[in-house]
Amino acid sequence: MNADSEARLDRAFQALADPVRRAIVARLSTGPATVNELAEPFAITTQAISRHIHVLEEAGLVTRTRDAQRRPVHLEPSALEELTSWIDRYRLVHEQQYRSLDSVLADLGDTVTHKEKKK
Repeated sequence: MNADSEARLDRAFQALADPVRRAIVARLSTGPATVNELAEPFAITTQAISRHIHVLEEAGLVTRTRDAQRRPVHLEPSALEELTSWIDRYRLVHEQQYRSLDSVLADLGDTVTHKEKKK
């Protein structure tokens, strides 16, 4: 992984460390929304929501477009895919380790069962 990819991952994970930003991403997964729509469930100002959106934009997780008077915010699926791929790489390594451990434990169980039957 190159330095640019590492920096993108760092920004994305830092952005997602905040629960409000994670909630915004979750809301945007159902479709685009305006700042006012994103602010509705929170007891914070629209200016605060705008700052959260700016952090998500800087991380490449969301984009804004202009639609007449509206400026909807859109989720950027390719950025989420990059995060998912990074996580999956390590998840798969650990799953393989657990499968190997399961195999060893099953072999040990077979050995113990076989010895008990001989008695």
